[in-house]
Amino acid sequence: MALSADLSIAMVAGEASGDILAGRMLSGLRPMLSEAHLYGIGGPAMAEHGFVSEYPMDKLAVRGLFEVLAHYRELKAFRDSLRDRLLEERPAAFIGVDAPDFNLDLEIALKKAKIPTMHFVSPSIWAWRRSRIKKIARAVDHMLVIFPFEEAIYKKAGIPVTYVGHPLAEVIPMDPDQDAARDALGMDRNGRIVTILPGSRLSELKYNSRVFIETAAQLAKRDPTIKFIVPMAGETQRAYFEQLIARPELQRLPLTIMTGNSHEAIAACDAALVASGTATLEVALFKKPMVISYRMNPASWQILRLMAYQPWVGLPNVMAREFLVPELLQDRANPAGLASALWAQISNDQNRQRLRRRFVDLHHDLMRNTASQSAHAVMEMLSQHGRL
Repeated sequence: MALSADLSIAMVAGEASGDILAGRMLSGLRPMLSEAHLYGIGGPAMAEHGFVSEYPMDKLAVRGLFEVLAHYRELKAFRDSLRDRLLEERPAAFIGVDAPDFNLDLEIALKKAKIPTMHFVSPSIWAWRRSRIKKIARAVDHMLVIFPFEEAIYKKAGIPVTYVGHPLAEVIPMDPDQDAARDALGMDRNGRIVTILPGSRLSELKYNSRVFIETAAQLAKRDPTIKFIVPMAGETQRAYFEQLIARPELQRLPLTIMTGNSHEAIAACDAALVASGTATLEVALFKKPMVISYRMNPASWQILRLMAYQPWVGLPNVMAREFLVPELLQDRANPAGLASALWAQISNDQNRQRLRRRFVDLHHDLMRNTASQSAHAVMEMLSQHGRL
């Protein structure tokens, strides 16, 4: 039986949301493997548990078919280099966290070499590219899923799977304190606040930022007392965002741009304009009305639209199997349409109460001890492959 000090586990998380998920897993795993060497690609949430990130995480944060193609050679060379290193070092296990375009091919090579592989967060095979499950079967020894409806998909395909819940359901309180969040941000408790979340990737900021801020300008015309908060994932994103909206008419907006503090910004708001992705789930868990939007490379959009299996893209709507909140995507994501949809979300108290009830139910559905369940799944996989 290997001692903790003799074990090394490699992990790759490709963006901020994956870092948060992996950090939650490591909070449960680190006490079980107190001296194990945990290394690869990750962010600050993973580093809190002794994870050593040897490469920059933002190198993988590319989204969209043609955006990925534009970086294909660089990403492939990077992945091939990491693959060769891991094949030589032979860690006790490899855990890919989201980033399926990068991680699945890496996992296929490692699994073929008898290195146990786990993937944390299912690709959206329930939304598009359903045939990808065949590739997943070749890539992973065990899948960890964060939405309850995903478990049956993998069981049907014969892929070992564990539903571990969503870590955000544990982190975000069931009854968030709006007043405390506003006090922490120095905002008026009684004012009307809209939080704007255009995405964490630079590619998302490129396509979403200007139209989101132009939407804010239209809302400000309807109600000049509205204040806007825009939390950025990091200083790089903040600088890029500020450059994109550097127009005189937009500079006059009552806009507070901040680095980090996204949860406080969501908790403080009356409603949010949010780019499709994990942030939509965060807004739902904070029980806030929202409008979901997304813009991308037009060619990527046309392909993805034709490949979609369902009418929803926002996670709250996907889980509810209905349009709980509006989705305005691509060409429909224009300032006039977004402003009208947001105004309806802000001004309809009956709708606010209805959404709160539905979001409380969603919160309970996602509530599991993710740290413990994911950590035990890792330990069981290590044991099954004779690594403990």
